[in-house]
Order: sequence, then C-alpha cells, then structure tokens
Amino acid sequence: MAEYSKRRTIILSLIGVVAVAIVAALALHGQAPTVPVAAVTREDLNVTITSNGKVEPVSAVVAHAEFPTFVDKVTATEGQAVRRGQAILTLDAADIRSQLAQARADLLAAQTDLRNARAGGPPDQVAQLDGDLAAAKVQVANLQRTEQALEGLVAKQAATQDELAQNQASLAKARANLQALEARKQDLVQRSSVSVEGATLRVSQEQELVQSLEEKVRSATVIAPMDGTLYSLPVNRGDYVKVGDALAEMADLKHVRVRAFVDEPDLGSLEANQEVEVTWDAKPGRMWAGHTEQVPKQVVARGMRSVGEVLCSVDNDKLELLPNTNVQVRIMVRERRSVLVVPRAAVREEKGQRYVFVFDGDKVRRRDISVGVASASKYEVLSGLTVGDRVAEPIDLELKDGMEVHAGEAN
Repeated sequence: MAEYSKRRTIILSLIGVVAVAIVAALALHGQAPTVPVAAVTREDLNVTITSNGKVEPVSAVVAHAEFPTFVDKVTATEGQAVRRGQAILTLDAADIRSQLAQARADLLAAQTDLRNARAGGPPDQVAQLDGDLAAAKVQVANLQRTEQALEGLVAKQAATQDELAQNQASLAKARANLQALEARKQDLVQRSSVSVEGATLRVSQEQELVQSLEEKVRSATVIAPMDGTLYSLPVNRGDYVKVGDALAEMADLKHVRVRAFVDEPDLGSLEANQEVEVTWDAKPGRMWAGHTEQVPKQVVARGMRSVGEVLCSVDNDKLELLPNTNVQVRIMVRERRSVLVVPRAAVREEKGQRYVFVFDGDKVRRRDISVGVASASKYEVLSGLTVGDRVAEPIDLELKDGMEVHAGEAN
C-alpha cells in the first residue's frame, strides 16, 4: 500500500511540472520581442578617417647656441613677423673673439714656418749659408789657380817649394771649409724637407680653428634668414645658454603641415592628395583645408597606439595655426554618390559572410549581403537589399531566421 502511494505521488509531481512548462511556453509564444528597425536608404556616403595631429612648420629654421655664454641683447619678441636680415638677439662673444685673435696669430706663425720649410730653412740662415758657400767656392778657385801658377814657376825655379807647399796647405783648408758648408746646406735642406709635412698639418689645423671661431663669432648675432614669423624665442637677456640650446625658431607660417597620427587598421586606405580638414579647439568653428602629401612607410608606437604618421599640407594664409599645437584631422578617403546604405550596427558576420535580418511581416528573415566602402556608421550595400527594406538592429535577444518579432520605431 505504501509502495502504491509513493508511485502515485511521483506521477502527480511529474504531471504538474509538465503542465507548468506548457503554460509558460504558451505565455512566451504570445509575447514576441520588440526589435528596433532601420530603413535601407540611398544617400551620399563619405568615408573618412578621423585622428589627432600636430602642426609643424614646413621649413623651420632653428638657431642654436654654438658656444656656452650669456645672452647679451634681445631685439625681437616672440610671435612677431620678421624680415630677412633682421637681428633677433646677440650673445656675449668677448671670450671667443679673444680666442680668435690668438688663433689668427698662431696661423700666421704656422704659415711662416711652412714658407721657411719650403724655402729650405729660415731666410737669414739660408742667406748667410749661401753667402759663405759662394765665398768658399771663390777662395778654392783662387787657390787652385795660384797652385797651378806656382807649379809652373817652381819648374822654372822662379818660386820655391815652400811657397807651393803653403799654397797647397791653404787650398786643402779651403776645400775642407767648403765641404763643411755644403754639408751644413744639405742638412738644412733635409731638415726643412722633413718639417714641411708637419708645418702643412699645423697650418691646416690653425685654419680650421680660425674658421670655427669665426663661425662662432658670426653665430653670436642671430639674424632672420627669411621673411617669416618668430614663433619661438625661449631665451631672455642675461640667460646662460649651453652648446646646442635653441635660441630662436623661425618659419614662413603661411604654409604649414600637420603630422596626423592614423591608427594602423586605417592605413591601408590612405593615398597621396586626399582632402584633409583640420580643426583646432582653440578656434572653434574654424576649419583649415589641405591634402595628404606623404603616406607612412612604417608603423610606430605612440603611447598605447600603433600609428602611421601622415604628413598633410595645410593652407595657413591667416597665420592662425601655430607650430606644435595639437589639432584634429579628418581625411576624406572616399566619396560615393547616391549609393544604397545600411547601418553598420545592423550588419552581422559569420564565417566571412555578412548578413542582416530583414523584416517580413511579423517575422525576421536572414539575408546575405555584400558590402562596399564603409563610413564610421554605415556600409555601402552592393547586393542583397533594396531601397525600402527594413532591417533589424541589435538587441540583447539573439535573432533567428523566421523568428516572430514586433517592429520598433524606425531609426
């Protein structure tokens, strides 16, 4: 009896569970979900890339300090227009001028040494030695003639052997003196020949030093090399500057370029001469037009992003864009006129095939489509849809082919 009651209780419990499930299913069947609707339309589609960028002068000239010193005088102000040849500032170059005077004196001494080396020695020594050699040669020649004459006289017994012996002794002494002078001359020439190379090197070094110091003296006065704008003047009178410190930055700001930082996925659609629009938060409502000049050849890390740096030429005829300012850049990649478009949010993808859910009465039907270019919010539809079709936009509920739905408000 107990066994029978237990079975009966289990059966009744199962029947209750099934009944509840059936009631719940019937209830859900009568409550079709509401799905947002988007209409397929025909319109112009502009494909753009939006990014940030930095303004750069096209041909900036930066003056750097070429020696450590103090700023002596500043004759211009940052932001002003300057003319070619106009003085901007002057550095204290007293020490460099002193070094230059000494270097010029050293150069003259080195040049004198080189001339002497090429001439065979110092002029006074060469002249003295040449004079002594000439006198010694004359003396030897005279004594030789005397010896010949005495030999003839001795043979005629008109002169004695002692006179001849004295002359021969004088001749031998004169010849020894001549040989010594010739040896000194040869030694002087050899030493001078060896010193030519060293003297030449010294002259070259002194010339380079003089040239370097002259350039430093010239650099002490910073002069505008062109008509343009002095857009950076980071020093004041009395400031100490080190070698390499920037003193002034100038450029013709009528034409600037913008270095746009485009994310890696967008780089494939970039080309030269694409239209560019630049905006700057400091000038709301103002837009500068330009075009892409150089597309990137590599990707670089910039913070947490991988970007390509696109150079864009921008017309800045009113001189409003300033170098090193941060701007927003919009690049016009492509433009399609009167094409069929669908919201990107309505397009799904499965195994490389894009598709949408199209409303068909109170149901949605899956339909495969092919797309063309894309903007930030829409796709160009190449096939699969026509004007007037209504497609479902995403909701939390997963849609399935043939699913009953209620159409929401059209977007």
